[in-house]
Amino acid sequence: MRNARWKAASRAAVALAGAGALVAGMALFTTAPAAAGTTLGASAAEKNRYFGTAVAAGRLSDSAYTTILNREFNSVTPENEMKIDATEPQQGRFSYGAAEQIVNHARSRGMSVRGHTLAWHSQQPSWMESMSGTALRSAMLNHVTQVATHFRGQVVAWDVVNEAFADGSSGGRRDSNLQRTGNDWIEAAFRAARAADPGAKLCYNDYNTDNWTHAKTQGVYNMVRDFKARGVPIDCVGFQSHFNNESPYVSNYRTTLSSFAALGVDVQITELDIQGASAATYRSVVEDCLAVPRCNGITVWGIRDSDSWRASQTPLLFNSNGSKKPAYDAVLAALNNGTTPTDPPTDPPTDPPTDPPTTPPPGQGGCTATVSVNQWTGGFVATVRVTAGSSAISGWTVGIALPSGATVTNAWNANRSGSSGATSWTNVAYNGRVGAGQSTEYGFQANGTAGTITPTCTAS
Repeated sequence: MRNARWKAASRAAVALAGAGALVAGMALFTTAPAAAGTTLGASAAEKNRYFGTAVAAGRLSDSAYTTILNREFNSVTPENEMKIDATEPQQGRFSYGAAEQIVNHARSRGMSVRGHTLAWHSQQPSWMESMSGTALRSAMLNHVTQVATHFRGQVVAWDVVNEAFADGSSGGRRDSNLQRTGNDWIEAAFRAARAADPGAKLCYNDYNTDNWTHAKTQGVYNMVRDFKARGVPIDCVGFQSHFNNESPYVSNYRTTLSSFAALGVDVQITELDIQGASAATYRSVVEDCLAVPRCNGITVWGIRDSDSWRASQTPLLFNSNGSKKPAYDAVLAALNNGTTPTDPPTDPPTDPPTDPPTTPPPGQGGCTATVSVNQWTGGFVATVRVTAGSSAISGWTVGIALPSGATVTNAWNANRSGSSGATSWTNVAYNGRVGAGQSTEYGFQANGTAGTITPTCTAS
């Protein structure tokens, strides 16, 4: 869902670009209380998937709205209630009431919840819009940490970062106050989210990434491939799929979904709406998702046409009076005709990044470790890079002396001994073997102040 400020910018942006599961994880999505195959959520659950909708807290008092919501869907996404301006209207003062209303409504009825969104250049409160540099980076990471921690265990997937890539032919990042804090801000946000809510799937979400040939799609793809190769915690990619006359559905949409899935991430259709609600197009989108085992769910961005941010384009599955449209029948038929994945897909190996290591390799058989820190008031996230020398190594141990008052609260991609003072970190099973001159990374979150951290590395 987009507010009025977003709409004006987005309509122009959408016109610039053409029309983007781990099955084991689907135990998180439960069947809606209806006979299988007769509603969208129940039929999707039969296929080990979810079928969800965006929900506005202010409409939960509308009985016609909630009747359709409770009957048809087994997943919800808060439309605006988890965005930055809603959850942290004043710096350091968090407000969760409207978001909790949606979460409680969904969970009390056996629906799963997608969190949307932790870090975004838009819908920032005024205090964040005026910030820059290190102060903004710290504030962003604190926001990610606080919100994800508050809803830990209640949200099955987070849109950690939203719409960070630019439209057009560059395939590069969008210029924003967050981007100007450093090109690693997306990675930092994902690491903070993993530390705060380790049980949730972490997604990157964007629009106009449906067409496989577009530069923006390729830019996101290259980022995800790099993240997977370096162990950055990304689990899924969300394709908003706001299709209209300027940005239509394209025949290579399935190629887009399957290509991202081949990187070892789930793919999700997160904000689907289609101008005119073409039954044929809705059917094609659902069939494309069902054809990709790691496409584990679809969310339409609203219930009735009158609930849509694009109401004049009548893009949803229900008329404004709540009656089903032909597109609804097409979606249900496609779900009922779909196949159920029988085995969890195996993550394929991904190509290593082509950039040379940033740390000069040490002598033969050894390793070095460097650390980067994102600090905020009261805590920090540290990312440690281990680089092999001129020979491959089969394991590594990193020693870090934490300053007084610093205590580790979460860690990823390493085994840890000690939480304060002298700490020791060793590789886990999948990142001990590092090729000559290559690198791997692990990270941790801690309370306190990082100060100067000087890691030492020993190879085995």
